[in-house]
Amino acid sequence: MPCHSSPVFPDRTGPRGFTLLELLVAVVIIGLLAVYAAPRYFPELGKSKAKATLAKSQIDAFARALEAYRLDVGRYPSTEEGLDVLLVDPGTSDEWNGPYLGRHVPTDPWGNAYVYRSPGNQGEIEIISYGADGKPGGSGEAADIAH
Repeated sequence: MPCHSSPVFPDRTGPRGFTLLELLVAVVIIGLLAVYAAPRYFPELGKSKAKATLAKSQIDAFARALEAYRLDVGRYPSTEEGLDVLLVDPGTSDEWNGPYLGRHVPTDPWGNAYVYRSPGNQGEIEIISYGADGKPGGSGEAADIAH
């Protein structure tokens, strides 16, 4: 009786597909190219997020300094007194025990002055950076950041 051997993998006559290994190698190569090329062609990609994070940090530092001022003086500075009262004694209270900030009041990361209001529209105080455009409202890099 003749022994007919059947191949485990029959010959295919159509086009052959890609193996999983070949696809993974292609994805890794594309990923490496993207990591190399993205900073070169999109240098501003991460800067707007970093600026927003810096603005939030500065606003948080102002809020802590304002809270220390309030604990000493018994009230928040008025809108007219502004954030400068955290550095220089305005002479309106004997309880002032500052300076409450380590150095000058910085501008926001886009070079605009922070807006301080007391009372604020949303609470006792409001500290706002209007973002890249320096105007209320906006979206993306021009979005307002507030406390």
